[in-house]
Amino acid sequence: MVDTRFFIHNGALSVSQIAEICDAELQTIGAENVSISDINTLSAAGDHEICFFYDRKKKAQGAEIKATACITTAELAPFVADGVVILTAADPKLAALKLKEAMYAEKRPSAGIASTAKIHPTASLGEGCSVADYAVIGANVKIGKNTVVEPFAIVGDGCVIGDNCRLGAHSYIAYTIMGNNCYIYNGARIGQDGFGFETINGVHKRILQLGRVIMGNDIEIGSCSCIDRGALGDTVIGDGCRVDNLVQIAHNDKLGRGCVIVSQTGIAGSCTFGDYVVCGGQTGFADHLTVGSGAQVAAQSGVMRDIEAGSVVMGAPAVPFKDFMRQVSFLQKNSKK
Repeated sequence: MVDTRFFIHNGALSVSQIAEICDAELQTIGAENVSISDINTLSAAGDHEICFFYDRKKKAQGAEIKATACITTAELAPFVADGVVILTAADPKLAALKLKEAMYAEKRPSAGIASTAKIHPTASLGEGCSVADYAVIGANVKIGKNTVVEPFAIVGDGCVIGDNCRLGAHSYIAYTIMGNNCYIYNGARIGQDGFGFETINGVHKRILQLGRVIMGNDIEIGSCSCIDRGALGDTVIGDGCRVDNLVQIAHNDKLGRGCVIVSQTGIAGSCTFGDYVVCGGQTGFADHLTVGSGAQVAAQSGVMRDIEAGSVVMGAPAVPFKDFMRQVSFLQKNSKK
């Protein structure tokens, strides 16, 4: 069950209401008015709770379900224990997402400015904003409506933050233009200097970084991830991108729409990603590369050359997935000789 100390519970729902919310079909006759008060895992769900059953590899667990109701697929419905109210959906994972949003909500701070927050007189905050203790908002900052600035977050001079954004505790935003509905997790750093220098007479001379970070709408940047501002042009993060924790995105990188960058990935400077590129954990990219839309890069790959749209690559250096598997097969066979 969900701990209501941390989340807002919107109340119980009838099975018929759940079926409508989840675009599911009720299979158990006469169960329309059965009340469901909570969501739980497949193994832990009990009375007045609902669970989700969609993994074909775990068919045997269906007989052990003790929940009052279960959303599953038509294929797995026969494996659900007797007495459980059954609803079928084409995509139980999507049904779970919809039901979670209907039954629960995250707690948000009420609008208002904490007495210990420091806001420059020239900063502009939209209606319904919340600024927590010890947050700092610099000169000429513009923040849209209903944005939450959590404790110790810093927004540097001149930044623009859109509506309905959330800036996590201890995050730092500078040299940035940000769209609406963005979520910057705790401790993220956006807009700091890129790693740029020239070696002159044996001395590493810092290069002034004159660009910005331009962020679209509906973007999430994970905890302790860093996005450098451009050296001269801009670093760009497209609409709908999801960046995990502990990711480095260097100066002048450009990500298209909907890219997914998993934890500990490092992208060197001036790389250009198309739309919906997916990078597994601990992938690394050399600088000035182009990665086509829809490309997938497996975890721990080292990318040294451009990747065509729709490609799936793996290994260090990264090669097409089938080539990588041939390499593995060759090594396995020959290592036995």
